[in-house]
Amino acid sequence: MSGRWLALDTATELASVAVGVPPAVESVAMIAGVRTHAAELIELVDRCLAPLGLRPAALAGLVVGDGPGSFTGLRIGWAAAKGLAQERALAVQSVPSLLAAAAGAAAVLGAVPVAVCFDALRGQVFGAVYVVHPDRVETLVPPAVCALAELAARAPVRPRAVVGDGAVRYAAEVERWSGVAPLPAAALRPTAASLLALCGRNGAGRLLDDVATAEPDYGRPAEAQARWEARHGRPLSDPSRAGS
Repeated sequence: MSGRWLALDTATELASVAVGVPPAVESVAMIAGVRTHAAELIELVDRCLAPLGLRPAALAGLVVGDGPGSFTGLRIGWAAAKGLAQERALAVQSVPSLLAAAAGAAAVLGAVPVAVCFDALRGQVFGAVYVVHPDRVETLVPPAVCALAELAARAPVRPRAVVGDGAVRYAAEVERWSGVAPLPAAALRPTAASLLALCGRNGAGRLLDDVATAEPDYGRPAEAQARWEARHGRPLSDPSRAGS
């Protein structure tokens, strides 16, 4: 890939932005707290571009974390990515946020099985298992919402590392499964940096054909939608599909 690409990931409490010519990273910035993502994300983009003397108009494309993860965080990140892409007609790729976290561990451990667990509340995690090779990604367990025990049962191998806030929350279960202590995401490189490293790698993500209608993998409905559907006993209609 030629030119500098901007990477955004807002799937968890740790939002990050990176810029570089994939797979290289030239600048990276990060903030903590989903509640601050909306107010600070564009400022974070500016903070990442400024050291390189860049403006968004100079970008060649975008890569965005695809989730699953925080419903609010993902909406904020994808809204920002769509706005930047549509204004400047940029190409956009998406890569699972779980995979980006796994790639952070792989940068240290090499091509070994890595499980990723983001805390999904309700006793569940957003989980997946990958092997990140230098030229491709092997998905052993695709992203799913499940209890940690279910993720362990689906995994064909024992992971060498388990990463994420969900892994930390269920540390005892993680250690019984993997034999190693969980790694918090903050101990690894920011996920946006991993998105750049993965951009264009076989099996890593997808090119968005229609940026306007594309959506991330939320994993499950937002809490407010789940409560509404439980109260009314039927799915909440999707206005975007009206007339289809």
